[in-house]
Amino acid sequence: MTIKQLKKQYKDEWILGQVLEENEMREPKKVKVITHSKDREDVYNALLKVRPGLHVATFYTGEIPKNGYAVAFWVYGKRDKI
Repeated sequence: MTIKQLKKQYKDEWILGQVLEENEMREPKKVKVITHSKDREDVYNALLKVRPGLHVATFYTGEIPKNGYAVAFWVYGKRDKI
């Protein structure tokens, strides 16, 4: 599923997905949804159960926070050395 499809199907939700394809900037291009929820904690709890070495990413499909808010991202999974 593409990121555009994810945003349309799971509007305003947190997504945990297995990365199947990346673009040249190493950003996820296609993913297989592992779980999704309106509650971020549900996705983070599922992340703890992902088998080691699986290349995964988390997404939020809602609006980008307004000016003055901070956002943190955590990447977990096997990555090639740069």
